[in-house]
Amino acid sequence: MNPDAFNMSIRKFLKHVGVHSQREIEAAVERAIKSGKLKGSEKLPVKMTLTMGGGTELTVAFDDTITLE
Repeated sequence: MNPDAFNMSIRKFLKHVGVHSQREIEAAVERAIKSGKLKGSEKLPVKMTLTMGGGTELTVAFDDTITLE
C-alpha cells in the first residue's frame, strides 16, 4: 500500500461527499421551506451512513443535528 496515494484518495472522496452532501441538504431544505413543510427555524436530525466494501466490512453511522437559525 502507498500511504500517500491512500491518503489523497480518501481526501478526494471526502471532499466529493462533503460538497455534494451540502448541495443536497441545501436543496432539500429550500424545497421544504418553499412548500411550507419547514418554517426555517427548525433543528433537523441528520444521519449519514458510511459503508465500504472490498472485504473491509466497514459500516459507520454518523448522527447529528442541523440548525436552520
